[in-house]
Amino acid sequence: MIPVNEPLLDGNEKQYLLECIETGWISSEGPFVKQFEERFAERVERRHGIAVSNGTAALDAAIEALGIGPGDEVIMPAFTIISCIGQIVRAGAKPVLVDSDPVTWNMDVSQIEAKVTPRTKAVMAVHIYGLPVDMDPVLAIARRHGLKVLEDAAQMHGQTYKGRPCGSLGDVGTFSFYPNKHITTGEGGMIVADDDRLAEVCRSLRNLCFQPGKRFVHERLGWNLRMTNMQAALGLAQLERLDEFVGRKRAMGARYNTLLNGLAGAQLPLPRTDYAENIYWVYGLVLDDALALDAEEAMRRLAAKGVGCRPFFWPMHEQPVLQQMGLFKGERYPVAERLARRGFYLPSGLALQPAQQDQVAAALKEVLHG
Repeated sequence: MIPVNEPLLDGNEKQYLLECIETGWISSEGPFVKQFEERFAERVERRHGIAVSNGTAALDAAIEALGIGPGDEVIMPAFTIISCIGQIVRAGAKPVLVDSDPVTWNMDVSQIEAKVTPRTKAVMAVHIYGLPVDMDPVLAIARRHGLKVLEDAAQMHGQTYKGRPCGSLGDVGTFSFYPNKHITTGEGGMIVADDDRLAEVCRSLRNLCFQPGKRFVHERLGWNLRMTNMQAALGLAQLERLDEFVGRKRAMGARYNTLLNGLAGAQLPLPRTDYAENIYWVYGLVLDDALALDAEEAMRRLAAKGVGCRPFFWPMHEQPVLQQMGLFKGERYPVAERLARRGFYLPSGLALQPAQQDQVAAALKEVLHG
């Protein structure tokens, strides 16, 4: 079976982990945490990096730190992972959805301004799969209406928008270090920001809002979202190779593009826009409506041929848990709905070998056209 993802851990990971064990620094108090925060923040051109336990935790703390609460509205894409909406709903705020661009698969920024109301407090821009959101229009709308911008760059390690690192564009940025990301710590995440006060609030929230001098007297409720020294050790070793990993991913995307050139019945990822070159975090496909099989059936047939795949995200307005809360009644987002039903991605992990890509491409052609 060719797995949908396999991480690459053949750099300094073992050496740094051994140092954690030999020194006894395995908790969040260890020195690798600060090193990882500082070097990651430097890489994405931010003043502050706040390491946390996972990418969802990064989003939760960032939303809380921005002061999003009851009565507020947050504009966000319908097509994204449910992590993005959880803390908005828990905070008593209202998520307001926009549909996707059918070519880039990111949020359609031309729909944002019409969704702004006096209650709108923030826009969440989520970079999807390999290309970033077109951020200039988002930032211009935010300036006109006095909105905060939360930039979810979970999938965009090493990606840029018009030469600027993804994660550096909004008021606050968040990253994930899940095993399928360019940089992994097993589980882990990072919040990045330039504002000193915002960064300090995030640091406090991740650490149960302990107070200096009065550790167990709390003025505010936080979470335990700390990253361990062992996780940070992994992350630091991975960060050292980020440029190599980005090059590897782009070469992988180019190989798939060549192997699948002219493939009838499927939309391949857009290689580039005028603001970014695709980083191919994953290599996605969207099946044409004319094909009898949908993404679920295509993945089932590929699995029978030894190819692991994963479906695209399911839209927020069609999530049962959110519908049960009375959200999004009567709302439709047709592009997001189609992506969810017709889209999936092929094996794309950093450890994937060219010969495996050849096998994947051959299996896909057989599945789609016999």
